[in-house]
Amino acid sequence: MAATLEDPRGAIGFRDPDSNLDEEEEDDTAAVLLSVLVQRGQLGLCFYDSGDSSLHYMVDSPDNYELHLLSRGLEVGKQRLLSAHLPFLPPCISERDKMSYLSSCITFDSPLMLRAVGALLKCLDRRRVGVELEDSTVGVPILQFHAYTLKEVVYIDRDTYSVLQIFKSDLHPSVYKLQSGEKEGLSLYGILNRCKSKFGSKLLRQWFLRPTQDLAVLYRRQEVIRFFTSPRNSDVLNTLQASLRNIRNIPGVLRRMTLSSTKVTDWQCLYKTVYSAVCIRDSMRHLPQSIQLFWEISEKLSEDLHYVAALINRVVDFDASLEENRFTVKPNVDPAIDEKKRRMMGLSDFLTDVARRELEHLDSRISSCCVIYLPLIGFLLSVPRLPSMVEKEDFEMEGFEFMFLSDDRLHYRSQRTRELDSLLGDLHCDIRDMETAVMTQLQSAVLEKSNSLYQVLDLLAELDCLMAMSSASQEYSYSSPKLARHRTIAITQGRHPLLELCSPVFVANSFQSSESEGRIKVITGPNSSGKSIFLKQVGLIVFMALIGSDVPAKEAEVGLVDGIFTRMQSRESVSVGLSTFMIDLNQMALALNSSTGSSLVLIDEFGKGTNTVDGLSLLAASVSFWLKKPPVDVPHILLATNFHSLMQLGLLPTTGMLSFLTLETAVDRDELVFLYQLKEGICQSSYAANIAALAGLPTCLVHRAMEASEHYRTGKPIKRIDKASSDEQAKRCQSVVQKFLSLDLEDKDVDLQSFMKDELLPSAGELLNRR
Repeated sequence: MAATLEDPRGAIGFRDPDSNLDEEEEDDTAAVLLSVLVQRGQLGLCFYDSGDSSLHYMVDSPDNYELHLLSRGLEVGKQRLLSAHLPFLPPCISERDKMSYLSSCITFDSPLMLRAVGALLKCLDRRRVGVELEDSTVGVPILQFHAYTLKEVVYIDRDTYSVLQIFKSDLHPSVYKLQSGEKEGLSLYGILNRCKSKFGSKLLRQWFLRPTQDLAVLYRRQEVIRFFTSPRNSDVLNTLQASLRNIRNIPGVLRRMTLSSTKVTDWQCLYKTVYSAVCIRDSMRHLPQSIQLFWEISEKLSEDLHYVAALINRVVDFDASLEENRFTVKPNVDPAIDEKKRRMMGLSDFLTDVARRELEHLDSRISSCCVIYLPLIGFLLSVPRLPSMVEKEDFEMEGFEFMFLSDDRLHYRSQRTRELDSLLGDLHCDIRDMETAVMTQLQSAVLEKSNSLYQVLDLLAELDCLMAMSSASQEYSYSSPKLARHRTIAITQGRHPLLELCSPVFVANSFQSSESEGRIKVITGPNSSGKSIFLKQVGLIVFMALIGSDVPAKEAEVGLVDGIFTRMQSRESVSVGLSTFMIDLNQMALALNSSTGSSLVLIDEFGKGTNTVDGLSLLAASVSFWLKKPPVDVPHILLATNFHSLMQLGLLPTTGMLSFLTLETAVDRDELVFLYQLKEGICQSSYAANIAALAGLPTCLVHRAMEASEHYRTGKPIKRIDKASSDEQAKRCQSVVQKFLSLDLEDKDVDLQSFMKDELLPSAGELLNRR
């Protein structure tokens, strides 16, 4: 099976020389098999490798896909996957358990992937690949699943984008946009997107969805950002950003030109865009040409732009066009048009003279008349309707041809108006036709330079993105990171880019992970001490470095990372039907199976969703799994946990690859104070009672919890406080006995039944309940 994949912005090509499928089946299998959807620069692909009987699939960022194919194959693809022959799974496994396993291999949140895999399985079953001689009931065996990313692209899944808050969509606050409108909330993209053009914002989003390991690309971006973050270049930055506001939707305008449906506003947008592009190009020629992007803008934005701008400015009369709401040509462009317009301008006085002469031949009762011009109809004589003119027969006048009645005025065609029609013709329509012909010629001239116009968007959108990140870097005091191919990450006084905007005081912390030491860091500390923030902070700083941005740190050295994996957010997924803990396990499985020695793994409170002993065991086994690997294969791992037994019981081996960190706290009497400062060591207490008091739990409840916790740690029995103590029970029993002994059983008035009901039975019942 041969397939060709063209540029993602273009079409999908597919051919199968040996296929016997008809056209409909081809669309249902092959076209969907190589389903390539482009949404903000994202790409998905699925194929089968007969060499190892493996399904390969590729995802370049899992953001919301827009399906350009019919959605009818989504559920079908899911069912085909669940019914596939997977020899590595037990034959009697339930569909639910199979779903649990497959969700760790394939992203069920991606409709594209399910459609592609389903179509591929259908194609394989039809052709009996690998089982041609077997019975028809034997399915094609799928022995393995492989996932990979595009070359030089850093792998980041949807959960990581969500937990790091790289994107965040909020409902639009406007009441008019609540139904369908969304806006970017507090997110990394939201604070870095200072782009002045729509295409700049779109390109920046693509950069966020495709962080790269290509040093040439990152160095290219860094040198531009470094130039614009210099204070002496702030005036140039402001001037260029003002020009970028005029960069509009060139592809849309050119597309409408090809359809001959150009509007006046399109000519305005095109002129402003081209004129601004010429201004930016001229400004770039005065900037250092050693910066690659500046040189490309100076050289690649050709004189065609100046030609297009001058041509539009010379031909289009924007004031008249806006007034008449149609394309209007300036004077001195076409002599024939100018001549007809002069006739139109002098037509008013001329028609007044004609009307005066016509009035002499009309009925004496008619005191006034005028000659009017109506496009497509011509010249007509208009007279007021007399009271005696009631029926249509009354409208007839000798020598005049009645045309119509409008607003109590009668319109006639006379010999003189016919002469005007033959002499002047339909001036208005002639002028519009001639101006339309000029517009068509202008459109052809502009479309010939379309390549130069498209190049404007590519280069200026990149410039817009880099200036946007430069503005954010200046405002938030970011620094330029050092990038290298080694596997070291060193961050000095790093900050969380989002939290520092919401907090009046932010405590910066450093992070160091070398090639052979400290690759796995176990971080302990009380809840709310800042463990999760530190993990996200490191993840965001590495991410920002991989899109070419400056980072919130005093200094940073980031070795290229091929993927960022997280087990931090316990999300629910109704579509998959998995429990929260199962989803946590799937996230951990992805990190264990897919991470390499160049990956960054962030793990927060893994194992807390199940029994304490089981969760602790899974966590210790996961860390040990990485520690058993050669140092070159151990990723950068930050692990935050409240399982202090992990260290106290010695469940982890002693090695230089493992280090322990904690966040400082101080206890002032009964008050817990968070210092948020990272240091080496292990936290000895979770301070759960102090944090519970801070959260507002009743004091008596906190004290009882502390008492129960202390008894549990020391092995003492925990007494119940909702029942009477043993001393009180003894006193109660003694009181009952004394009352019984004081009874005179020989007295006939003594009611033993009442005594037993009121005194003896309640006390005996309490004793039995306590036992």
